[in-house]
Amino acid sequence: MSLLAVVVGLVLLAVGGELVVRGASRLAVSVGIRPVVVGLTVVAFGTSLPELAVTVGSVMDGSPDVAVGNIVGSNIYNILLVLGMGAIVAPLIVQQRIVRADVPLLIGVSLLFWALAADGRIDRLDGLPLLLLLLGYVGVAVRNGRRERRDIRDEYEESLPPGPRTGERMVMLALFIAGGLLVLVAGSQILVAGASDIARSLGVSELVIGLTVVAIGTTMPEIMTTIVAVVRDQRDIAVGNVVGSNLFNLLGVIGIGAFVAPNGIPVAPAALAFDIPIMVVVAVALLPVTFVGSAIRRWEGAVFVAYAVAYTTYLVLDATDHRLAAGFTFVMGAFVLPLTVLTFLTVVTREVRARRAPGSG
Repeated sequence: MSLLAVVVGLVLLAVGGELVVRGASRLAVSVGIRPVVVGLTVVAFGTSLPELAVTVGSVMDGSPDVAVGNIVGSNIYNILLVLGMGAIVAPLIVQQRIVRADVPLLIGVSLLFWALAADGRIDRLDGLPLLLLLLGYVGVAVRNGRRERRDIRDEYEESLPPGPRTGERMVMLALFIAGGLLVLVAGSQILVAGASDIARSLGVSELVIGLTVVAIGTTMPEIMTTIVAVVRDQRDIAVGNVVGSNLFNLLGVIGIGAFVAPNGIPVAPAALAFDIPIMVVVAVALLPVTFVGSAIRRWEGAVFVAYAVAYTTYLVLDATDHRLAAGFTFVMGAFVLPLTVLTFLTVVTREVRARRAPGSG
């Protein structure tokens, strides 16, 4: 029954998130907001609604480890799994704005979250600067959205058809949003309850369940959004949506969760020692990948997916005290990680030399 509750909760989160995103995006376009601005804000942030619902639900139900695991795990899987799978389908084009501004901002926000969590708790005083940064990011995104190239605006126009601006349509969209929010709340409650029961029955921590089952489940909207964007040949908005979603997770979801929780959100020592540093490293790894060729290529996407599988494997082995856990950790730390870093450093060095070469433009 607990597993069924998790499945039902994930389905409700997906349905509720889709209803809210569709309703809000079309409502915004109907009242005259440019599609590119809607895409940079409503769509990118809307895919984080499941994480927001789960975080608020878990802190209210007394399961804060699910909340932290959900956000940290979602940010890891958004980059490794979502962008990795999208790049395998087709290389993802990366706008220079994302390389120069958004990815460095994500790295900075990830480090800020790590610093705020270092004392073992994210309280309301910590949540305030996160929410203020979110407001600033939205303002800059709206301003930059008005300056986007025509081809980018056309892609958002295609993904968000405006439709007629009528009173009946506005009421219908408002009902879509309200219904989606109700479904999100119900799904989060069912999912958190089921995930907590599974954790207790298996003897593993709620943090591990949040980092794996819940995080991967709430990442499904990002996976679907990215794959649809790639199939529609809208590959240069896919990366922006994922980076925007990760920023909203850290700034908006954690910020709101910190204000909702009466005593703040406690952060488990295990998350501080391993998972949050991994989240920061993954964000840092995105910078050289997007810098080289202004694209995430298929082989880089395959490497990302492989590391997502490796990260999940380690969590499962460690949580179950499996005898292979120590050997797996040694192989990853002594061979796989160094070889990966060396490969990326070599590729970045070649890219820098190519750009500095005479005649490179």
